[in-house]
Amino acid sequence: MKIIAYIFIFTGTTFSFLGALGIVRMKDIYTRLQTSTKATTLGAFATIIGVGFLHPSWMLKCISVAFFILFTSPIASHSLARATHKAGIKLNKDQIDSLESDNKEG
Repeated sequence: MKIIAYIFIFTGTTFSFLGALGIVRMKDIYTRLQTSTKATTLGAFATIIGVGFLHPSWMLKCISVAFFILFTSPIASHSLARATHKAGIKLNKDQIDSLESDNKEG
């Protein structure tokens, strides 16, 4: 069980590190949000499940927390991106803004 736990924890910390690296390396707020949300959600999920395997008595709590993060992190990221767009921060020139037409109509 400990080997499985350490594999999950190592995978989770690796994805969390890559998410943090993506925040530093990406060029605008929208790609930073996408990178950080996907990588850190998977990283936190794997790390928490690894802790659950390491301490079996905590497994139910760990699964509950992991699924809470799995469902709320993308919703929070979407809300932040939507608020950023409504605040007027433009996309890069090479990206298509499909929400721009919605803002002009409404």
